Amino acid sequence: MASKTLQEEFQMSTKKKSLKIASDYDIFKDKVLLDKLRKKIIENIIDNNLENSDNLKQYVNDIIDKSLEGYDLSTLERTHVFDLIEDELKGYGPLTVLLKDKNVTEIMVNAPDQIYIEMDGRIIKDESTSFINNDHILRTIERIVQPLGRTIDINNPMVDSRLPDGSRINAIIPPLSLNGPVLTIRKFRDDIVNIEDLLRGGTVTPYMARFLEACVQSKFNILVCGGTGSGKTTILNILSSFIGREERIITIEDAVELRLNQNHVISLEIRNCNYDNGKEVTTRDLVRNSLRMRPDRIIVGEVRGEEAFDMLQAMNTGHEGSLTTLHANGPMDALNRLETMVLMGGIELPVKAIRGYIESAIDIIVHVERLSDGKRKITSIAEVVGFNGDDIKIKEIFAFKQKGLTENNEVNGEFILYNYLPKVYDKMKQKGIKLVDDIFQPIIDNKKKK
Repeated sequence: MASKTLQEEFQMSTKKKSLKIASDYDIFKDKVLLDKLRKKIIENIIDNNLENSDNLKQYVNDIIDKSLEGYDLSTLERTHVFDLIEDELKGYGPLTVLLKDKNVTEIMVNAPDQIYIEMDGRIIKDESTSFINNDHILRTIERIVQPLGRTIDINNPMVDSRLPDGSRINAIIPPLSLNGPVLTIRKFRDDIVNIEDLLRGGTVTPYMARFLEACVQSKFNILVCGGTGSGKTTILNILSSFIGREERIITIEDAVELRLNQNHVISLEIRNCNYDNGKEVTTRDLVRNSLRMRPDRIIVGEVRGEEAFDMLQAMNTGHEGSLTTLHANGPMDALNRLETMVLMGGIELPVKAIRGYIESAIDIIVHVERLSDGKRKITSIAEVVGFNGDDIKIKEIFAFKQKGLTENNEVNGEFILYNYLPKVYDKMKQKGIKLVDDIFQPIIDNKKKK
């Protein structure tokens, strides 16, 4: 007989959270008129260069009055039109409301009427807003990036930066984008996610949480891997929170996302060529420079290319407890990608030597996934245990095994602690870390009985 879940055993019913956002057209029923009116007002304001006019409010009211002659609109509809125009002039146009909505974690603009958002880990098409045309999207992008000291035009058709609140913004326009201007914003969370949040959300188990804390306290070099939007940076931020307050931490990121509460933190950020027309400063430059800054810990937000070798060198030359992330489909894939990055960096070393560097540098690999139901889980915690012939060998310590889907299309599965005593456990003991003694003592006792 198949085992039942708690919900099935106690006949608990669950209500799915609605992801629907109120549409403009729920307030203003005449879609054609709304788009026509909005287009007319916005184009008049741009043509007359009245964005900073003292009489702008009166001008907008006059345009609305003239445009609405012969239409019987309610006060609510009229106010809504004015709010849309105000967002256009003082905010980020149609995206203003979405950027303010804390439930929206990512915004993707593919076309004027194709706006997708992420809510509760799920990507849905947003029917609440739209742009007039591609020029409207481009003007919004320009309004966003200009205060950041960035430009986007035919000579600089791609921008990757961050908003003042820390949100990541990526924009790409023709001729690179064949679909017209495309904008992606990954919003910065106001609330700092901690390990308790992950426990409540089912991302990790208490055993896994304590094991990861012990790994950080033991100064193991940890690699966090996963796909886009899987939560790698969140995991990295939480792992960083386990670092002692007295340690000197150097963080290196494309755009600053990490938020550490320790007292001695130095944050470094790369600089692209498109930034104030200055010289490019790469992750590799900052990794090399960080070695001269007397770090106790080096945290690289994401390793993507030639900086991989410099990071491995740092890990192998006394900079214990370094943390980083990279895109990969699993722990073994992460090591293979790391090897490829070193080779792409033009380092003239035999593959066997590079693998030796990786094997001696990386202690723990944490793989995080965003599952089909939108929930994020750490699906594997593995350690590097040496070589199997010429190949690096890893061994899983914890894992999440998916069994299927529930009636509500939620992922059904379980976390597993393997009957295996990790090599890193001895290193923890040598460093006086006792956080996980109770987790592995039963395995030790069973070995003694055999």
